[in-house]
Amino acid sequence: MGLKKLWLAKPRGFCAGVDRAIDVVNMALQYYGAPIYVRKEIVHNKYVIRSLAAKGAVFVEDIAEVPEGAVTIFSAHGVSPEVRAQAAAKNLKVIDATCPLVTKVHLEAVRFAREGRSIILVGHAGHDEVIGTMGEVPGQIQLVGSVEEAETVQLPNPERAAVITQTTLGVDDANEIISVLRRRFPNLVTPSGDDICYATQNRQTAVKLLAKEADLVLVLGSDNSSNSRRLREVAESAGAHAYLIDDASEIDPKWLESAVGVVITAGASAPEHLVQDVLAYFKALGVERVEEVEVVEEKVTFVLPPELARELPNPSPAR
Repeated sequence: MGLKKLWLAKPRGFCAGVDRAIDVVNMALQYYGAPIYVRKEIVHNKYVIRSLAAKGAVFVEDIAEVPEGAVTIFSAHGVSPEVRAQAAAKNLKVIDATCPLVTKVHLEAVRFAREGRSIILVGHAGHDEVIGTMGEVPGQIQLVGSVEEAETVQLPNPERAAVITQTTLGVDDANEIISVLRRRFPNLVTPSGDDICYATQNRQTAVKLLAKEADLVLVLGSDNSSNSRRLREVAESAGAHAYLIDDASEIDPKWLESAVGVVITAGASAPEHLVQDVLAYFKALGVERVEEVEVVEEKVTFVLPPELARELPNPSPAR
């Protein structure tokens, strides 16, 4: 093995929205006691889900699975008004852990619909966040997931088109799609601020920079994590071999046979202990040179949902 250098990308791993969502579940468990019901995965990482389930969190796919009146948490990916109505009909005590950046996109969709605009959502079909956003104004949003779809999408009112995006997209891919939409719909209106979240962009920026120096990039994250999958794609676009892995046990020694430099990073829903386990794997192979490279400094934090903050006058994170 010719491996001589490891780079740890920074920022990596948990973002403010994921930190907040996990804290919400832990705090709810401490305050109300188990079981606490969570609609969908609170974040897309199987290790996080297993840890919270062991403490008494019950993850369900549908509100119909939640007992009448139970404490229920909405995941970081957001929900539609229909889901909120279902929860209200069952008298559930709801704590909304939707990431504030996802909420921003929901509000944009509602505003554009009120303005009578034809709305395009750039995102991935079937993703929890996309389902929730489209549910804000049913039948008034058209989903576009590729340049090819951007070239062919038809709008009922092309002169009054607006675009919003899923928060966890690849920045370059999203810009390419929006560029096509701007060409096709010259009056296209975009949100006042970028929809792709700061953490998604920062992690992609770090990987793009470091992948130019490396042969191999390992991204810690679950396969259903959109932002983790985008990190792998960004690394490949920068010229490196890249793999998305859940943990160190999935590293194939064959990947390392010709690698001289390796970058380790993690999606926004992947715990840091998984990164440290990968680091230990390489140290056990005799790799001594490890450099953590901070490309962007992150200082973003989010307040707790008001439903929980009201119950906890002096809340502190409970990880």
